[in-house]
Parts: sequence; C-alpha cells; structure tokens
Amino acid sequence: MQVQRAFLCGNRLHLQHGPIDLIIGVDGARAVAFEAAEQRLSSVLSELMSEIALLRQWDGPSPKGPIARKMWTAAQAHEGFVTPMAGVAGAVAETVLDAICTAGDQRRAYVNNGGDIALHLSGDATFDIAMAGLGGAALGKITLSAKSNVRGIATSGQAGRSLSFGIAQSVTVLAKTASMADVAATLIAGAVDLPEHPLIHRAPAKDIRDDTDLGDQLVVRNVGALTATEVGLALDAGARRAVNMQNQRLIHAASLHLRGQSRQIELNKEKVLEHA
Repeated sequence: MQVQRAFLCGNRLHLQHGPIDLIIGVDGARAVAFEAAEQRLSSVLSELMSEIALLRQWDGPSPKGPIARKMWTAAQAHEGFVTPMAGVAGAVAETVLDAICTAGDQRRAYVNNGGDIALHLSGDATFDIAMAGLGGAALGKITLSAKSNVRGIATSGQAGRSLSFGIAQSVTVLAKTASMADVAATLIAGAVDLPEHPLIHRAPAKDIRDDTDLGDQLVVRNVGALTATEVGLALDAGARRAVNMQNQRLIHAASLHLRGQSRQIELNKEKVLEHA
C-alpha cells in the first residue's frame, strides 16, 4: 500500500495512507518538506501496528517506537483510564511535522490529521483555526502566534471520529504538543457529562466498535433533551477538568461547547481564544 498524494489549493498537500488522512501546509522549502512528509508517513502504519497491542493497554509498559512513545508519554501524564491510543492522531501529526522541520527551515508549517494539528511557527508567523460544531455551526476562532508556545491543537467530542465517555459537542484544546492536546481533549470531552442521567444512553465500547481500545467501558450513544441548567452543569464539570490540567501545565487553553453554551479556559498571559 503506497501513500496517495494530491496537491490542494493554497499550496497544500493531501497525503493518505490507509486510515491516515493528512492536510499539510508549509511556508518555506515546500518541495523538500512535502517529500519528507510523504517518506515519513510511508512507515507510520507499520511502526504503529508493530506495538498495537501494547498501545491499547491503559497500564502497559513504555513502548519502543518513537510515535508510540509520544502517545504513551502523553497518556501517562494523566490519572485515570486512558490508553496511548487517545493520542494517536496528534502523535502522527507531530511525527510528520518533525520530519518536515528536519528537512529544511520553515517559517510556518502544519500537519492536520483529521482536526488534530501539529504546528510550527517562527518569527511573526501566525495560524488561524475556526472551530465548528455539529452541522458546521461556527463556534469561534483561534489565532496563534509564535509567542504563544502552543504547538498542538486537538478537538474531541460527539462531533469527532472517536467514541466518547461524555456528551460534549466539541472540546478544542491548545497544548505544547499535538499528542498532549489530543489526549487532553479526549479526557475533557469525557468529563463534560451528567452521570446517571436517564436521557443519556450508553453502551459498552466493544459493542459499538470491534477494534476499540476501550473494552467494556461505557460510551455515549445518544443524548436526549437537556435543560439549559443541565447543559451548564455538564460544561462546568468539563471546565473543572480543564482547569486542573492547566494548573498541572498539561494544557495551555481549552474551549468547550454543548448545545449553545460554552466555557473558555484561556491562557494566563496571552489571550488566544477569541469567542465568536
């Protein structure tokens, strides 16, 4: 299986290899960067599959591969049930970006792996990202500069590709790395919840997806009507988890959204979340 590539408008590159789907943008040595990205992506799947059983364990030992170690390190920073697979999308984006930056000097570069983004900024370069909810509704805009020290962006929740323990519409996290943001977004989205609520229907993860790493853990299938007060309580629970992570220096900022309400956990020294 070969890496599939296509050039997009705006001088971006689309790379696909199996289930991995990347959008890459570069301001700098573009040809060298794109070649390095394609070459690195070609070995990612085999590298991950060689340790997949270990990566699906929440209490397993440290893996050997460089991508797997990024995933494991990001997961180990948190307490509770979380496997390294929670950071796979961010770690892949981070790894391909590393290859791009090693290949040549870049003013700005990013690798977007299904909404989980690894970012490189230097000088006066900036990066804008728009947040959208279910149905494409605009939720806000994030503007980053090199001074923000944010190099990873990830979004999780009911609008995402993965199973979730919580009911968040979406949670976007800014962190030092993409793998750190990926794991944190998963956990914060899971914390946006109303445990035992009769209108939140759950099922064992393995009954929904055969290849899940979550096993018998209950994940949300659908959510009925909630009052505005209940929505606020669920978001407050997620916000508390995000603040705890920020205090532990695991994230820089977060933006939580559910049914028309939101919570913003902003950087202490520089505002990087601009609520729409």
